[in-house]
Amino acid sequence: MSVIEYAANGLVYSSIIVLGSIGLSLIYSIGGFANFAHGDTMTVSAYATLVAFGFIGSVGFSVLGLPMGFFLALLIGVAVAAVVALVTEKIVYEPLDIGSIGLLITSIGVAFVYRALIQMGFGADSVRYDVGFVQPIEALLPYGIRVTQHDVAIVLSAVVLVTSLHVLLQHTDLGRKMRAMADNPDLARASGIRTYRIKLWSWIIGAGLAGAGGVFLGLFSLLEPRMGFDILLIIFAAVILGGIGSIYGAMLGGFLIGMVVRMVPLLSDISIPIGIEYANAVAFLIMVAVLLVRPTGIAGEAVGGEGV
Repeated sequence: MSVIEYAANGLVYSSIIVLGSIGLSLIYSIGGFANFAHGDTMTVSAYATLVAFGFIGSVGFSVLGLPMGFFLALLIGVAVAAVVALVTEKIVYEPLDIGSIGLLITSIGVAFVYRALIQMGFGADSVRYDVGFVQPIEALLPYGIRVTQHDVAIVLSAVVLVTSLHVLLQHTDLGRKMRAMADNPDLARASGIRTYRIKLWSWIIGAGLAGAGGVFLGLFSLLEPRMGFDILLIIFAAVILGGIGSIYGAMLGGFLIGMVVRMVPLLSDISIPIGIEYANAVAFLIMVAVLLVRPTGIAGEAVGGEGV
């Protein structure tokens, strides 16, 4: 594989990490705790899309090798992830008055429940979406790039979602209220903002973005009950690298960590014996190195201040 091909593959993987990182950072900014069930929320969405696509089928015309039925199933999967997260917030997290550490530990238990239910319903074997196999785009092969239409669909969808979130945060009343609450919840409440409603919207949006990332992860590789859990630490590394609580920092951190993970095999080309199996470790080493220089992360100005 050429450097360009590794970079192209890293761009696709980074798009998935960015969506998961934004969702995690958004929930942290508004909800006030690190949600360890976030990765398994991605898994819930991926399997919900699998079921929905089984019912809908390959209806309509295809876009970038994916039938319109798949995109409809994707919307259903995202909605299921948002509903599951919202119900969990109402039934589990909201009644508890145990602080952020207690909620973090509770979310670990919630993650186990999600995963167990998925494994009970679908088994432990990996599956894939029945969208057919696509060949690499021929026009890119002379440049040493082997990406498929599905890869392009993942990147473009992620760009649309990230851009939509930016517009929401910067140019809508809901976005301004979310940024105000992330900055200072007490002041936002005193200013007449219905912080409870903003918190619920944050769960919906954060889980929805995570759900989309989970579906794309399943499209990029395979679906299995542990898929969200296996990628969770990478998402946490991206959020910490970008600056805890910063949405834009999560975007940048997700992009950098995703690229590093997929480009680690290049080290073997310069006589450094590090294979893909050590990619996660290399990503964490880079995260630690950055934090040693900048303890608050790349977008550290947002930490403790403007959280979104």
